Amino acid sequence: MTTPGINQFPAPSRAVHNGIRVIMNEALALNNPDLIRLEIGEPDFPTPPNIVEAAHRAALAGHTRYTSNAGIPPLREALADKIKRVNGFDVSPESIVVTNGGVEALFVALTAIVKPGDEILIPDPAWPNYMSIPAVMHAETVGYTLRPEHGFLPSVAELEQLTTERTTVLMLNSPSNPVGTVFPRELLVEIAEFARRRGIWIISDECYDQVVFDDTFVSTAAVTDYERVISVYTFSKTYAMTGWRVGYLACPPELTETVVSLQEPIVACVNTPAQYAAIEALTGTQEPLDMMVSAYRRRRDAAVAQFKAAGINMFCPAGAFYLWLDCQHPSMDGTDIALALLREHGVAVGPGPAFGRTSTGFIRLSLAASDEALAEGIQRILASGYLDGARPETRHQLNG
Repeated sequence: MTTPGINQFPAPSRAVHNGIRVIMNEALALNNPDLIRLEIGEPDFPTPPNIVEAAHRAALAGHTRYTSNAGIPPLREALADKIKRVNGFDVSPESIVVTNGGVEALFVALTAIVKPGDEILIPDPAWPNYMSIPAVMHAETVGYTLRPEHGFLPSVAELEQLTTERTTVLMLNSPSNPVGTVFPRELLVEIAEFARRRGIWIISDECYDQVVFDDTFVSTAAVTDYERVISVYTFSKTYAMTGWRVGYLACPPELTETVVSLQEPIVACVNTPAQYAAIEALTGTQEPLDMMVSAYRRRRDAAVAQFKAAGINMFCPAGAFYLWLDCQHPSMDGTDIALALLREHGVAVGPGPAFGRTSTGFIRLSLAASDEALAEGIQRILASGYLDGARPETRHQLNG
């Protein structure tokens, strides 16, 4: 039954609904002081003091008014410098739009190029918002499978098979959430040529671009001259600024005006003191960033070693801060297991079904927790026995 005057959107299934939030909300409701929180992809570190102080100075100096829809010019200039230095491609400040976090960057990018009924190729498994944002636009998502036996990397042959005349966008995510894969340069070149041949847009979500544990990361826009590439970034993961809500995108010049015009009815502009804080994040000391990445690397290595010592081989992430665990069970899916771990063993994890149709037998652990909490959480998971039923043929060999 529909209600007159209210748009109807696809009802979220258990697999599509943001099950991470479900676990998080129940974890908060339990109010258990011994609960170990490994479900949320949020840095456990505070925002570096120099960034906080920059926002304070900006507010005291009167930078508390509306700004341009696209962001303040000094920040856009600093972002162009960062993209050239870190991501390896040139973009003018005028082609950069500051957004209300990476989520809004994805939203305005898709709104600018997608029509109802269009098809969007998304990874499976994937961050749940890749499914929920297109649903709001009455667009359809088509999953391309990231298979364990292929190192959780996409297959261009599969992309070819899935592409139809309604395909508008290919969504890429490297380093990926939830798996932590980093796409090699050669594969990105091949993917870009596929997109060019099919005339579809690429949205490259690179929000973990500086949370990497080796030197293999490369930006999609750095390996191709294809003009239909939109690159999306955020300060949330890199600088522990999740609540500040500052993201940005770099897009072709002909698309910028459309994206900027969408800012007005959606957010008008991003928080002004937060934009000045973002300038400090980019131009100030990078020691906090280096420290956080070192901590994530140390936690990854310790966690993988802990599982290996228990006889469990698993995929070793090259970036982001997650572990993707196979926990195939004869009568429980990843949501059932996540709820059981929460209620019976006092550890919260991300349920696999939230990440796609191929993820029913998986759970995601966040490395954004203290070394001690992570070690104890893994011990509780191992003691629960829920990893004992994983099929031997789907065990993922260590790659690092």
